[in-house]
Amino acid sequence: MKLSIVIPCYNEKNTIKNILEVVRKVPIEDKEIIVVDDCSKDGTRHVLQNDLKHLIDRLILHEVNQGKGAALRTGFQAAKGDIVIVQDADLEYDPFEIPIVIDPIVQGKADVVFGSRFLGAGPHRVVYYWHRLGNMVLTTLSNMFTNINLTDMETCYKAFKREVIQSIKIEENRFGFEPEITAKLSKIKEIRIYEVGISYYGRTYAEGKKIGWKDGVRAIWCILKYNLF
Repeated sequence: MKLSIVIPCYNEKNTIKNILEVVRKVPIEDKEIIVVDDCSKDGTRHVLQNDLKHLIDRLILHEVNQGKGAALRTGFQAAKGDIVIVQDADLEYDPFEIPIVIDPIVQGKADVVFGSRFLGAGPHRVVYYWHRLGNMVLTTLSNMFTNINLTDMETCYKAFKREVIQSIKIEENRFGFEPEITAKLSKIKEIRIYEVGISYYGRTYAEGKKIGWKDGVRAIWCILKYNLF
């Protein structure tokens, strides 16, 4: 099976080289790396187009900053693999765990897999309590409406059969993508959704973390919007 790894990128000059080098070394022979630069302003785009172009199979450039959801929408449309997975451009998620995440799909057991930061015994950096609590609240609220028992709705690591993700119209441009895609997946009849435990190396805001409380408020609205309307 061919794997498409979609990397949305915005102002990640300090980490993009490292993440691309590691992703390239992931022990999956048949893979394509798609980077969607969402109009970075810190020199990331120059690095991608020059120093790192040998590590990328396809580089797509947004001329206007639109948000993570928009970058993923573009990347998903470009994917050619049998399986598509999201990889953030920072260092919070370990690319060497990608084979673990996609394994239920490879084995023919799943159509979608969420990599949960709250399952398993891998290392987890201790960072923000309120982020963890907020994640639990959003995941619980989402579960109440979708009637699926996820532990980590907001995780980056989501893997899909390509035909599944390309059949879904993604409307959210920012971090609302997470509750939107969860709601829409839950409405597909007979879809098989799995979770697997992953490690997590969270960043601080000083290190470049971008999500904030406004995104949490938007997530609540998205849970209501895409489940009820």
